[in-house]
Amino acid sequence: MGGDLPKQWRALGGLPVLARTVAAFRAAGLERIMLVIHPDDEGRAKALGLPYVHGGRTRAASVRAALEALTAKTPEHVLIHDGARPLVSPALINRVLAELTDSPAAAPALAVSDALWRGAGGKVAGTQPRDGLYRAQTPQGFNFMAILAAHRAHPKDAPYAPADDVEIARSAGLDVTIVEGEEENLKLTYPADFARAEAILAHRTMSQRQEQAMDIRTGNGFDVHRFGPEVAGGTACCLCGVQVPHGRALLGHSDADVGMHALTDAIYGALAEGDIGQHFPPSDPQWKGADSAIFLRHAAELVQARGFRLTHADVTLICEYPKIGPHTAAMRAALAAIMGLEDARVSVKATTSERLGFTGREEGIAALATATVVKP
Repeated sequence: MGGDLPKQWRALGGLPVLARTVAAFRAAGLERIMLVIHPDDEGRAKALGLPYVHGGRTRAASVRAALEALTAKTPEHVLIHDGARPLVSPALINRVLAELTDSPAAAPALAVSDALWRGAGGKVAGTQPRDGLYRAQTPQGFNFMAILAAHRAHPKDAPYAPADDVEIARSAGLDVTIVEGEEENLKLTYPADFARAEAILAHRTMSQRQEQAMDIRTGNGFDVHRFGPEVAGGTACCLCGVQVPHGRALLGHSDADVGMHALTDAIYGALAEGDIGQHFPPSDPQWKGADSAIFLRHAAELVQARGFRLTHADVTLICEYPKIGPHTAAMRAALAAIMGLEDARVSVKATTSERLGFTGREEGIAALATATVVKP
């Protein structure tokens, strides 16, 4: 890496690399964290406020020193991570932890997608098949007692140093499950890696600000109306703004449009603005027999007044009869016109209750609705 300061203590986005690494594990919900450091770095390590041990001459010796220190209060599992991988995500950490429920060891990796060459003297000397090859990452997770035993059994005078803890685990007969890694989980090795890491951090910061700036809310609505008596010669039900022929009309204080009522409540719910009954009390005679479009239009206008934008609406009608399918296109168009939306942002569908309950007995119709509003 070059420079006078070890890479794990260099600043990345205003914080030491190791501090960023620790923050990722804390964000994943881990509280018991131990550092393995060079004796010269005790002052810097103390500033992080974490327990630490001195490392050894090799990576394996350093890891074993930490494992032995953890036996004072033996954990069930342990994650071993390169401090120079500060961009590991909490999601990746938790994927490795989750795999340890059914496996003694798990580690993240990315399948090799580039062609592989062997080189000699600065020239291509051959090719290497990439099938079944992976780029190893950390954190590598293990059953604690199993990896401790593997490290204790590993010969200190082995002819070569193991590449990582997965190699030590496999030498002890442990099966290691591969977990999907992440491209951004890079290991800082060369000076150019710091520039790449800074760019990734800047992108993450911008994305977080955009997410925080955008307020997305979803509301749900539910309504039920019973059928009135049979009408000689037939009548119609008002459903989602469309008159649907049927032998019995729905009963209600207004026009009893059960679909529109559910959708209106969904919009009010997304805004945390109560329900229809609060805005249009049934005790007020002026709303007797009123067109439900008045209610829905009021809810849509309230969305704009609160600085939001209505982006999607979905209504499900639950009944045996009348048949809704032939009318869904007209219903979508009617609702979209009232709310000022494109038809493509409005969904109307129907289902039965398999002859169960009051809808199955054809005593009435129920409706469910969902609405989404967004404040940019």
